[in-house]
Amino acid sequence: MSLLEVKNLSVRHGGIPAVRDVSFALDEGQSLTFLGPNGAGKTSCVEAIAGLAPKSGGQVLFKGRDITKLSASAIARAGLGLVPQWRELFPTFTVEETLAAGAQAAVGRATRPLDEIFALFPVLAERKQQAAGSLSGGEQQMLTLARAFIANPSLLLLDEPSTGLAVGIVGTLIETINRIRSTGVAILVVEQNVQIARSVAQECCLLSVGELVWRGDVETALSDGELQRAYFGAH
Repeated sequence: MSLLEVKNLSVRHGGIPAVRDVSFALDEGQSLTFLGPNGAGKTSCVEAIAGLAPKSGGQVLFKGRDITKLSASAIARAGLGLVPQWRELFPTFTVEETLAAGAQAAVGRATRPLDEIFALFPVLAERKQQAAGSLSGGEQQMLTLARAFIANPSLLLLDEPSTGLAVGIVGTLIETINRIRSTGVAILVVEQNVQIARSVAQECCLLSVGELVWRGDVETALSDGELQRAYFGAH
């Protein structure tokens, strides 16, 4: 049984199709990236899986349970965590308060110990009494990851985690994501940054105009000239 199974998922925004009949599966501990041009439907697909965008069709199974019609909070309690593209932190909450709020998603499940979080994110240990809004962009991204991870998810959906980050922070981000992967958490990452996709994912799903057009290993997708020309406009 797959950890996550998506069957013919469709999403509409104002009557306009954003995702059309997307199907894929993700096993426990596996890492997968969504690749494709802007407007391909990657974020819409991830948000629909997490319960943040309404589904116009299809089915989502998580640990064999049908979560298609569950709310975002119920899906989070089931062990599926989302790291949104724009972080969505409460700027006046301290780092510790933000982590405490994230732990609330683990109702009925054990959370990750705070000591483990601070060992994985040492910069947050140094800033634990600091307001989230006063952190740098890289520190805020680490906090967003930690907020999701402390709830002890089986699967993390990362929506373009490198958005707005300085180039020098990307290496730290990759290292942190891979440390999370090493704990057995499955990862699904939407990312335009090729370095991140190549470094954290084993396989990729290529989306174009809301449809899943190809699935295979990341290196093939990033090196195949025909795929590049067809779906990224490369020459």
